[in-house]
Amino acid sequence: MDRRLTKRVAAWQEPHLHRTLSAVEEAAESSKLWCGAAVVMACTGGRRGRKAAVSGLAALALAQLVSNGVCKQVAGRPRPPKEWIPHDEVEDRPDSSSFPSGHTAAAVAFTAALIPSWPQAGAACAVPAALVAVERVQSGAHYPSDVAAGAAIGLGSAWLVRRLPRLAVRVGR
Repeated sequence: MDRRLTKRVAAWQEPHLHRTLSAVEEAAESSKLWCGAAVVMACTGGRRGRKAAVSGLAALALAQLVSNGVCKQVAGRPRPPKEWIPHDEVEDRPDSSSFPSGHTAAAVAFTAALIPSWPQAGAACAVPAALVAVERVQSGAHYPSDVAAGAAIGLGSAWLVRRLPRLAVRVGR
């Protein structure tokens, strides 16, 4: 199934979609998009914006640590074969393990961590987060299962960051 989905999504040739996905991925590279969103929320959203920004960035950092610092080091999964990808973006892929998608983990973690504090901001960030996930498969950088694992890491990171203060209070009693 991974093979079929990877080939099907990588074969999308719609120029507007391809440009949009590439632009979103470039903005998300090195977490620029999410850090920028956090700055805007912190500056314009008052207390709620600052709380959402801190939660989002903490979840993003945890997701990056787990996905890139641990899972990629352990998994060692090769990227999808170049012959499956019918466009030249395949040449720009990183050499690291394909499993899991760190970009997706960061995007989902940031977005999911915002929702309890500021649902509208979370909804606004969900669109580029979903586009990042699709782009990772379309560009040939990941298999769909890598993206799904990244999303699971992102959700787990957001959950843990949101729950950690409550857990710390319980332990301190």
